Amino acid sequence: MSNQDILFMQRALELAGNGKGRVSPNPMVGCVIVHGDKIIGEGWHAKYGEGHAEVNAINSVNDISLLPTSTCYVTLEPCSHHGKTPPCADLLVQMNIGKVVIGCIDQNPLVGGKGVEKLKAAGIIVETGLLEEECKKINKRFFKSIGQNRPYVILKWAQTKDGFVARENFNSKWISNEASRTLVHQWRAEEDAILVGFNTAKYDNPTLNVRDWNGENPLRIVFDKALDLSEELHLFDKTIPTLVYNLEKDFKSKNLEFVKVEEADFITNFLKDIGDRGVRSLIVEGGSKVLNDFISSDLWDEARVFSNATTFVKGIKAPRLEINSSEVINVLNDTLEIYINEKN
Repeated sequence: MSNQDILFMQRALELAGNGKGRVSPNPMVGCVIVHGDKIIGEGWHAKYGEGHAEVNAINSVNDISLLPTSTCYVTLEPCSHHGKTPPCADLLVQMNIGKVVIGCIDQNPLVGGKGVEKLKAAGIIVETGLLEEECKKINKRFFKSIGQNRPYVILKWAQTKDGFVARENFNSKWISNEASRTLVHQWRAEEDAILVGFNTAKYDNPTLNVRDWNGENPLRIVFDKALDLSEELHLFDKTIPTLVYNLEKDFKSKNLEFVKVEEADFITNFLKDIGDRGVRSLIVEGGSKVLNDFISSDLWDEARVFSNATTFVKGIKAPRLEINSSEVINVLNDTLEIYINEKN
């Protein structure tokens, strides 16, 4: 592959990122169509249920007579099955595209190489594996869900300099600064679901919606094993679809569903249930007990930890990760550390 090939796939990856928070449970995909050394079409999967990247890229081409002598760079193997939209592999065959360069093969059993086979059977030149790791990484949520039937789990908390997430009375406002809190709202808009535990729901009374960012609200989830939380909490206002995982009952009403889960392997059973519901990603915002449950079960993929110079002296201890952070970011006077669970 030439440097030019790499540049075109990098552009396709950039386009794919435009779909973040908008296409789940589908993967993010970008597509660039090149004739000679000139880009003649671009597209990305912009919203679930709407046109895929290849469709949008082809629709942006002014002169479709150039397609048989053009190359299509696409970050993920074109789909070969009917879903919300027709198969993209069929469209590429129909348009007689000359060559297709694919970043990574789709691990979805419905595709899994079938798109490549269909293209090759039609006489189209196909090359795979260009920037493969980068193309896999952008869809880590999708591949985690497909491969392990559970969502990609992101742990998030803010801690003081002396290692506390809240005071003894569970009050945690405000450890992180305003810029960090805005960033958290951006993250909420990018993930499928958000979870808090009993104490966080009871003492913080969060809304768990997206207010300081432009995006969709995630599915709200709370652990209330004994169903002791007050019905007056924001989580039960039925303005946003909300799941309450408990040990007592199953019950469903508008935008509020109670889901009974066995206490043994509670976290594992919970993750399987939301995975079966098509949830590809989950951000866990606390509190300390729930975060530690995910850590001790080793059922997490990424952690995002804010800290600053605030001290509480005593209170509720922050979780501890026995690995080094992979990235450190300054957010005004806050420090954001990113941890990746390589074991998963």
